Amino acid sequence: MKIPRKLALSFLIVCASAAAMMAVFFTNISLIKTATADNNAAQSKYAKALGLETALLRQNSQMRGFLVTADESYLKSYYEGRDDYDRDSAELERELEDPALRAAVVKSREETVAWREKWGDRLIKLVKGGQRDAAQAEVQSAGKAVLVSAAVLPLRDIRDSAMKSIESGSATQETAIKSATTVLIVGGILLIGIAITLAIVLSRLIAAPISGLTNTMAQLASGRNDLEVASTSRGDELGDMARAVLVFRDAARAKQAAEAASAKAEAEQKMVVETISSQLAEVAAGNLTATITREFPAEYASVRSNFNAAVESLRDLIASVIESAHSVRTGSGEIAQASEDLARRTEANAASLEQTSAAVTQMDSRLKTTATAANETVDRANGAISTVANGRSVAEEAVQAMSRVADSAKGIDGVIEGLDKIAFQTRVLAMNAAVEAGRAGEAGRGFAVVADLVSALAMRAEEEAGRARDQLTATQTDIVAAVDMVQKVDTALEHISGDVGEVHALLGRIALDNQAQSTAITQVSTAIGTMDHSTQQNAAMVEQTSAAARNLASEVTQLADKASQFRVSSGGAPRPQKASFTGGTPKRLPPKAVAALVRNTSSDDWREF
Repeated sequence: MKIPRKLALSFLIVCASAAAMMAVFFTNISLIKTATADNNAAQSKYAKALGLETALLRQNSQMRGFLVTADESYLKSYYEGRDDYDRDSAELERELEDPALRAAVVKSREETVAWREKWGDRLIKLVKGGQRDAAQAEVQSAGKAVLVSAAVLPLRDIRDSAMKSIESGSATQETAIKSATTVLIVGGILLIGIAITLAIVLSRLIAAPISGLTNTMAQLASGRNDLEVASTSRGDELGDMARAVLVFRDAARAKQAAEAASAKAEAEQKMVVETISSQLAEVAAGNLTATITREFPAEYASVRSNFNAAVESLRDLIASVIESAHSVRTGSGEIAQASEDLARRTEANAASLEQTSAAVTQMDSRLKTTATAANETVDRANGAISTVANGRSVAEEAVQAMSRVADSAKGIDGVIEGLDKIAFQTRVLAMNAAVEAGRAGEAGRGFAVVADLVSALAMRAEEEAGRARDQLTATQTDIVAAVDMVQKVDTALEHISGDVGEVHALLGRIALDNQAQSTAITQVSTAIGTMDHSTQQNAAMVEQTSAAARNLASEVTQLADKASQFRVSSGGAPRPQKASFTGGTPKRLPPKAVAALVRNTSSDDWREF
């Protein structure tokens, strides 16, 4: 049997045992879950039945409390118990599945309704109607008939049934829990035993042979080719591994035999490598005239011919590079000098444009500031015009208010005159009363005293009315003066309003002119900024071109120096003179030299190189 099948069978045994244990455990858990749900339902029914009994007893007790005290607070609790009973009774009837228990709920409800009609609601109406003594006497004479026992007894059956269901579910839960615990313990022990047994069996069948093969392979790697390989007759993967190790051993033996035959070939190969190495050293030293003249074995003849052809092509290429480098160096020097002159002129233009742009920007900023200030001044002028208009309206209102105050003062003057008349008549009446009291003798003495007091009060009222008239006259004079001053203020505000309006128009024209100038300057500044940006870019590009030309001249000089190190003929090659660009303007290349430069740089020698 193959190793994967052995491992699969082992895992299958473990999984089957675990699945059996989990199935039994799941069955017990499901039983516990079902019993718990039944217990919860039974407890809910029990609680609602108990709640119905409590609601009935509550109605009975609260009705009796109202009969005794006539306190309305008992009725609130009575009605709450009635509502609770009606709601819970309907819910309990829907939850019950047994027809007998549902009939018990219906019977309890019917008895409750009958009790309310006969006793509860009827007696409450009597007490509210002022017949509390009659209601109390009726309850005392009724005895047990007024109790709610007939409605409570059917609910006891529901409670007993729910209690039996709870006890049965609890017993089922305990049994299922014990069974699940037993299955878990026994199953765990069995799984551990099965795992240990399979580990021992697999170790003997797989691990031990693998260790033996590993040891055999280590000895083969150390050079021992005379070993015997075990487990080659097995039909599983370990047998395949053992047969593979056997192949390695045979291959090692064959390699050992072939090493002796390859010694001769190695000697010839060493001669060829030494010869090529010596000639490559000559080429590396710059001697491109070095060729291989020694005869090679037939299998290496192509290497000799290819080396000689490559050295010849490289020699021709280097000679062409030396000639082209001189021409390119002269042209790159001229380009570098021209680029530097152009860069200096471009930088000077860019600096001038930058200064012009800064000046225009400053002008634009100042014009914008002036325009903003003019706009703010216009806004302030608008506010001043509005304030002056408000002041005129306030002055007009003040004049009207002063006129109304003057009119009111005239009315007050009439009131004071009426008070003078009343005081005078009161004093006359007091004098008449004193005369009559004198005539009455002793009987009118008290009345005479009162007449004197009334006369004194009338004289005091006349004095106070005189003072009020004087004060009112002074107030009227001040009001007339105030009206004149307010009218003068109104006239001044009118003149100010006209002047501020003219200033407002002038500032508006100034603001429009400033805005137009600011717009024009902004456009000019934008154009100059664009020119400045373009000039800066051109200067940067010219600078980059100049730097590239200088780098090109430097690279060509280095290329010529390096190319001059090679010897391309038996007499050697003269080094080209370096071009100098320290002063003056380089000479322009003639058209023929430019054509030769283009022709040389596009020849096939570059592709060969």
